[in-house]
Amino acid sequence: MSGYCNPKRLRPMSEPARKLFLERFMNLALSVAIALVIWVILVPVVLAIRFSLGAPVFFTQQRTGLGGRIFTLCKFRTMIPATENARTDAERLTPLGKFLRRTSIDELPQLWNVLKGDMSLVGPRPLLPQYLPRYTPRQRLRHEVRPGITGWAQIHGRNRLSWEEKFEYDVWYVDHRSLWLDLKILALTVQQVLRRDGISQPGHATAQEFLGTEEKSPAK
Repeated sequence: MSGYCNPKRLRPMSEPARKLFLERFMNLALSVAIALVIWVILVPVVLAIRFSLGAPVFFTQQRTGLGGRIFTLCKFRTMIPATENARTDAERLTPLGKFLRRTSIDELPQLWNVLKGDMSLVGPRPLLPQYLPRYTPRQRLRHEVRPGITGWAQIHGRNRLSWEEKFEYDVWYVDHRSLWLDLKILALTVQQVLRRDGISQPGHATAQEFLGTEEKSPAK
């Protein structure tokens, strides 16, 4: 019938739905814009990795995302395969790999994860699935949002922080996240990358394994 309108289409978008829509739109728009700007960097990096390390160019690994869902994270490859003379991550990291990590260029393929919806530009860093049973109930709150390429913990020390400090920053972000906070984190991330601060812990390519947090019993 002409002039008929579905009332459901006239209902205003709820605040949480509007927030999620704006967040997703921002992630898609910025990811495409960044990819268009940095493609001139990506091509030489792909060629450098291919000729210095061989195939594959990309490193993929299972990580934990929103709600504990497992997804495949993509990064540029920075290490050689493990051998008798190079067993630890620090020993396997190549000079090219060190440069890619210092400049955070190795993280750029995660824009694909953002486009797919596995990640956001901003959020707690996605960690290994085996960490899931090691979180305290409070630390587990970090999975209430999509993981990010950068986050509140990354601009406050990155791998200089202890795991417990990182998770506190992650939970603070979950409780306070907003579009403006995300834009602030993105801006400060550029500054952090230029300073090349907190890239790794001493003796580790990035950070030592998270083995869990011992919860203290309440004082009697």
